[in-house]
Order: sequence, then structure tokens, then C-alpha cells
Amino acid sequence: MKRVQVIILVLVAVTAGVILARTGDYTTYANFIQAKEKGNSVNVVGYLVKDKPMNYDPQKDPNFFSFTMTDKEGHECEVIYKGAKPQDFERSEQVVVKGKMDGDVFACSEISMKCPSKYVNDEITLKETNVTVKAGS
Repeated sequence: MKRVQVIILVLVAVTAGVILARTGDYTTYANFIQAKEKGNSVNVVGYLVKDKPMNYDPQKDPNFFSFTMTDKEGHECEVIYKGAKPQDFERSEQVVVKGKMDGDVFACSEISMKCPSKYVNDEITLKETNVTVKAGS
């Protein structure tokens, strides 16, 4: 290969690497207090506060959903999501929200849920009778 071709190939590889590095998702995990301090996009892991109301009225605004959650350290915060309420949201065991603090409210851009296993109740019942059954059998 000619020297010019090698230089062009190296420049293309470096450019591709820079582009890939800038488009990566570098969101970190934090609690609500840290999210307020950082001011940039973070992931907060926590739990839905089931005794506080969830606001979602698809007739009025199908792209507005708000709820209250506590992070793993016990800090409570209202979360606003500009999208539809996820199906079976109330049944989730754990919630991960991605976004940033906007004043005292967490502006969420993405919601992930850890839903309960459909085998949990069966497993508890079977343990009471001293029988162990693997999930899915």
C-alpha cells in the first residue's frame, strides 16, 4: 500500500472511533439527590409509591404520565414521563427511570420495569407443602 492510502485508512478509523464514542450511552446510576446535584441525565432505580396517585388520562393528554417513586435510598420524588403509561405499570416490582431533575420533579425520558415473575405465587404455595418445583415445569 502507498503511504497516502495508509494515512487515509488511519484517519477513517480514527473518525469512526470518535463518532462511535460520542454516540454511546454514558448515563450513570444515581439517586434523586445525586440527580439534582449532577443536573445531567441519570438512571434512578427505585419503587413505585402505590399509595400516591398516578396521573394518566389518555383522553386529555395521551403523552403525559406522572407518578411518585422512591429511590433505593428512600428519597421520594414525583416523576413526569412525556409518553403513554406502560402496560401493567402498577404490578412492577422495581422501576428504572432515565432522565434529569427539573426543579423538584424528575423529567423522565425512558421507563424500564422489572415485573414480578408469574411463578412467584405458585412457588410460595408449593414451598408450604414442602415440594420444590422449578419455574416452567
